[in-house]
Amino acid sequence: MATLTLGALARQAHRTPVQEPLPDFYFQASAEETQAAIGVARAALRDRLVILGHHYQRDEIIRWADYTGDSFKLSQLAAARSEADFILFCGVHFMAESADILSANHQRVILPNMTAGCSMADMADIYQVRDCWDQLTGLLDEKILPITYMNSAANLKAFVGERGGTVCTSSNAPAALRWAFTQAPKVLFFPDQHLGRNTGARMGIPLEEMVLWDPFEQGGGPDCAGDALRRAKIILWKGHCSVHGRFTLEQIRQARAHYPDVNVIVHPECTLDVVQAADDVGSTEHIVKVIGAAPSGTKWAVGTEINLVNRLAKQHPDKLIFCLDPVVCPCSTMYRIHPAYLRWALDNLVAGRVVNQVTVPPEIRHWAHVALDRMLAVH
Repeated sequence: MATLTLGALARQAHRTPVQEPLPDFYFQASAEETQAAIGVARAALRDRLVILGHHYQRDEIIRWADYTGDSFKLSQLAAARSEADFILFCGVHFMAESADILSANHQRVILPNMTAGCSMADMADIYQVRDCWDQLTGLLDEKILPITYMNSAANLKAFVGERGGTVCTSSNAPAALRWAFTQAPKVLFFPDQHLGRNTGARMGIPLEEMVLWDPFEQGGGPDCAGDALRRAKIILWKGHCSVHGRFTLEQIRQARAHYPDVNVIVHPECTLDVVQAADDVGSTEHIVKVIGAAPSGTKWAVGTEINLVNRLAKQHPDKLIFCLDPVVCPCSTMYRIHPAYLRWALDNLVAGRVVNQVTVPPEIRHWAHVALDRMLAVH
């Protein structure tokens, strides 16, 4: 019998959640029929239901959201709605997990399409992270503190919670790192290398004190060879966002060539060179607030997901707002929350059936909650 490597075991253990096929009529219905049916079902459920819509969702979904925003903000808002029995999260799987962690026992969290995942979150799984941790603690004498980005599975949040670490968002990553360095001289930051590198650079940490750990290479790969790991303050995981990785220096140059007075604002999941060339950098909430408060007539080249950029352009017709990337690139996994799936989930709720419930096991839920509470306490 062939022996599987740890990487192979990790890949084998990772399973895309199964989505039940929808009856054909959900996709045969016109857009108008689908929207009308959603409205009827939503009205029938009244305050028993709260619908959350992440900023990157299409407008046909956002119109039904009781709240829009970043993932953690949405989970907190839903948890505050204690009268709601059902939390329908129009986002991706790790977001629904966070909502379940924060929600009350009587609340059930539903993801309209179980295949709506996150490519970045999938770049770090629990088997790979445990293997990395075992190698690092075996190689290094110094204490290491783990930090996971909000865009990660619940079991990774539990992993850091159990080991004294914390979770961070794109807006509070600097505070998370500052706190971490009061606890340990080294930090393992995953899964997004760019958020970690950008945050470290913003704090004045030299690039030579940040190394990249490749989970598919023994010992983390060439970047971690020799004395590199011992010199490093931040060990970055080799993961990234496929959408924010598309933005480039050349796109910024072209935007400035067309509009010399343009303001370039990007998300911190972009590469370091793009972040350093931009006029402003911040989370989706930050981007929304900055552009919303900007004077009429200003011009904005935005480095984030196209659905949000287009929505901002519609909401602020007095400003020129466009995406840095001329090739439209929506978040493909967010796009799996099609109105047909929203209608299907609501129809089932009206009929007394809960479909696509996302449930975090009790032990994982406990330690993940510890990590999230720690994030709120230290920032």
